[in-house]
Amino acid sequence: METLIDWSRAQFALTAMYHFLFVPLTLGLSFIVAFMESLYVKTGDEKYKTMTKFWMTLFGINFAIGVATGLIMEFEFGTNWAAYSWIVGDIFGAPLAIEGILAFFLEATFFAVMFFGWDRVSKRFHLLSTWLVAIGSNLSALWILVANGWMQYPVGMSFNLDTARNEMVNFWDVILSPVAVSKFLHTVSGGYITSSLFVLGVSAWFLLKGKELWMAKKSVIIASIFGLLASLFVIATGDEAAYQVAGKQPMKLAAMEGLYHGEEGAGIVMVGALNPNKKADNDKEPYLFEVTAPKMLSLLGYHDMNAFVPGIKELIYGDEARGIESAAAKIERGKKAKEALVLYKKAKAQKDEVAAAEALKTFRMYEKELGYGYLQKPEDLIPPVGLVFYSFHLMVGLGVWFLALFAMALLFGMKDSLEKRRVFLKAALWSIPLGYLASEAGWIVAEVGRQPWAIEGLLPVGVAVSNVDTGMVQATFWLFFVLFTALLIAEVRIMLAQISLKAKGESHV
Repeated sequence: METLIDWSRAQFALTAMYHFLFVPLTLGLSFIVAFMESLYVKTGDEKYKTMTKFWMTLFGINFAIGVATGLIMEFEFGTNWAAYSWIVGDIFGAPLAIEGILAFFLEATFFAVMFFGWDRVSKRFHLLSTWLVAIGSNLSALWILVANGWMQYPVGMSFNLDTARNEMVNFWDVILSPVAVSKFLHTVSGGYITSSLFVLGVSAWFLLKGKELWMAKKSVIIASIFGLLASLFVIATGDEAAYQVAGKQPMKLAAMEGLYHGEEGAGIVMVGALNPNKKADNDKEPYLFEVTAPKMLSLLGYHDMNAFVPGIKELIYGDEARGIESAAAKIERGKKAKEALVLYKKAKAQKDEVAAAEALKTFRMYEKELGYGYLQKPEDLIPPVGLVFYSFHLMVGLGVWFLALFAMALLFGMKDSLEKRRVFLKAALWSIPLGYLASEAGWIVAEVGRQPWAIEGLLPVGVAVSNVDTGMVQATFWLFFVLFTALLIAEVRIMLAQISLKAKGESHV
């Protein structure tokens, strides 16, 4: 099964990471296009219309190809994660259904008006359609991230022993979960940064080539304002995300900082390298080197500069003095919950209501640790620390660079000195892929950081997988790899062709 689990995880990770190469641009570029068209409607200047149609074309290319990867990812829940879909489908499926029925249909309906209605509807109705596409795109993200937020912090449900399924009991608890709200705000604002970098970088290319100068300069100002505001918002939502992770997923926080031993007034590692030989059960130094900001992890995680932040060692082996329970104790209670579940099903089959009631009572006592009962040893709860640590610090470091980049872009744009700043323009151009890198790093932190859980504290990945042939999963992994790579290459080539045509004055958008 280990091979099957690993390949199933790899296939889903491949699909999710390729899909999220398209999502951020959809989230942010839709709003940037709506801003540009608003300027056209307000001023009546045809230059703004031409600019809007150019960026709208790039948005449309990205949107169409992104849909294909998203559909495949949703089908994988049924093919590779059938146990997951059965056990939590009642809850997880609800937000995804709402996303399809409400948000996706909203953006898909007005997408046609936005692209083909320029000469068929009034200016104001066309502008409304563009804004509704932007709103619909972000509403899609809302419901998907609500579902993902529930995976990080499962609430609003009850386990039905008769069906062995988790069932929703409070829809609003799921929707308004603080983790879901935090995840949505942080993710979409990150998408706005990526989109702003895209517009800024492409505009920088036009300026370097001396082409479409009016459009490029206006686009730089719009993108830099949007990106700067998004960057400031990311800082605020990142603070809230750290607070939620500290309270709900302390192991993830420890992995993000490579924190093996808990500390009062714990600092954040600004720059550092992990010791690859460090384990939770040895006394080796956790870092080869480090530069730390004192007390900042305690402040971000608990809003108290002197708060104790538990490390991996405390979370695995416990700390009785601080009231931190060991993972072994949770695993023991989880095994009792499993045994009670088996006894309940057996008693029901034999129609022994007295035994069933007793088993149910026992199960409810240990229900919260049921997922732990499927783990073999406490160390299984430790995620890949190195991958999470470096991904987190890469994301944060790039975020600082983006903030500075947008500030410089706005300053140079307002001074009308962009054409003289060739070094800056080249930096802006080469920052386009860095936005995608930061987005992917963020998802690695979110998803790898909660391993081994498919649903945090509730369902391990090994229990969630489908019982299918490993060879089939391997074959589809490589099939999807080829397909997604081809789609990505196609998108890049089509976009480059459109940008090149625009530079030549031959674009027909």
